[in-house]
Amino acid sequence: MPARQAIASGLKRRLLLLLLTPLLLLASLNTWFDFRSADSASLQQDRQLLSLVPLLSASVVARGATETDPPVMLMAPPIEDFLNQRRGLAAFALVGRYGSVLLGDLWLSGMPPATGEAEFSSQEFDGVTFRIVSQRMKTPAGELVLRLADGSDPRQQWLRRLWIKVALPNFILVVAAFFAVNWAVRHALRPLLALKDAVERRSPRDLSAMDAEGVPEEVRPLVESLNRLFDLVNAQAESQRSFVADAAHQLRTPLAALQAQVEAWAQAVTSTAAQADPGRVYMENTPPVLVDIEHTAITLEASQVYRLRQAVRRTSQLANQLLALSRADSRSAHIQPVQRVDLQELCEVMLETHLDAATAKNIDLGLEAAQVHASGHTWLLRELLSNLVDNAIRYTQRGGRVTLRCGWGVAPDGSAQPFLEVEDNGPGVPEAERVHLLERFYRVPGTLGEGTGLGLAIADEIARVHSSQLQVLQGQGGCGLRMRVCLPA
Repeated sequence: MPARQAIASGLKRRLLLLLLTPLLLLASLNTWFDFRSADSASLQQDRQLLSLVPLLSASVVARGATETDPPVMLMAPPIEDFLNQRRGLAAFALVGRYGSVLLGDLWLSGMPPATGEAEFSSQEFDGVTFRIVSQRMKTPAGELVLRLADGSDPRQQWLRRLWIKVALPNFILVVAAFFAVNWAVRHALRPLLALKDAVERRSPRDLSAMDAEGVPEEVRPLVESLNRLFDLVNAQAESQRSFVADAAHQLRTPLAALQAQVEAWAQAVTSTAAQADPGRVYMENTPPVLVDIEHTAITLEASQVYRLRQAVRRTSQLANQLLALSRADSRSAHIQPVQRVDLQELCEVMLETHLDAATAKNIDLGLEAAQVHASGHTWLLRELLSNLVDNAIRYTQRGGRVTLRCGWGVAPDGSAQPFLEVEDNGPGVPEAERVHLLERFYRVPGTLGEGTGLGLAIADEIARVHSSQLQVLQGQGGCGLRMRVCLPA
């Protein structure tokens, strides 16, 4: 799941950035153009206000009857039209030298300009932002300050309602675009994520080709490249498995003949020693034996014969295990139909098969079996259990105990599944070494006795073929090992 989230978030972040950045730039550009349009209109409005000031001055025709009376005005038609067309949004005032309003709207009072140049300002009144022009001019009523105010200035209204008319719509547009693009990107990436999940769910040994028809056209070349890679890896692995299987198979016949001959020599040595001392036999005190190889007489010490026998046995076992490993690792195991395997019967057969080996070491080989069935390949499960029992007998001390078990147990994921288990009370394996115990050709340092380091690796391979894993657990009482595998029901 973290990998899936990483892929999705990485691609989504990149696509959202590439898609939303131009949209943000366009929204900003649109806002700037709106401001420029309003600014241009405002400049035109300033020029219009400035052009009306002389007409307002010409509208003053005489002084008032007294100094306290307002001047006499005869409103020029353009000024009258300006005020009538903008009722509530236009105002004028005649202001005296001390800033008091002589005639017009009282809220336009204020100190007069210091020079005769026109001055522009903005002032808010009654919820409206007005653009005001003030200019000192000489009139028939004397020197007055003439003021005109226009509340329909586009720039002033735009500045006041920036968020409502420009920024807010653009913001809503960007947010809506984010959710729309996010949904579109997630929907577009769904086939890619499904392909990623399909690859992730695959077993490491599943090298079959993926369906290239159900993926987007842009991803199809990647799937086809992966299929070619799978074919190459599969061909190489199959070639390697075939070589190992063929080599192991070819070695079995000469090794069997060699082992038969060496066993005959060892039997001759044992018979000679028994005749010399019927009570006890010591290899180091056993007289040499005369062997005939290609009509050539060779004298071998008894210890040499026994060492040769051990080497031949070990080589023969290695060849058999390599062949078993090749078969367990082969794709043919997945092709063959799954069978209904009686685990109790399988354990009983293994008990009979290894009873002689256990008796030779005075090992108590027991069985605790319940009636249970599992889905799998009988010949592979037989090989798995045989390797586990053989390994337990081989490394358990004389007089020890080995127990075979089968029944219903709890799998690592918490579900109830059939299981096979072999437990011994041998020397066990340090916890730090258990992680390496299932590796091929690995043997715990200091381990005595014969072994190739393949038995548990083969058992683990077979467990993987059955969609499981061999568990290396500690035996009861803190001693020995407990090898357990849960199988599909």
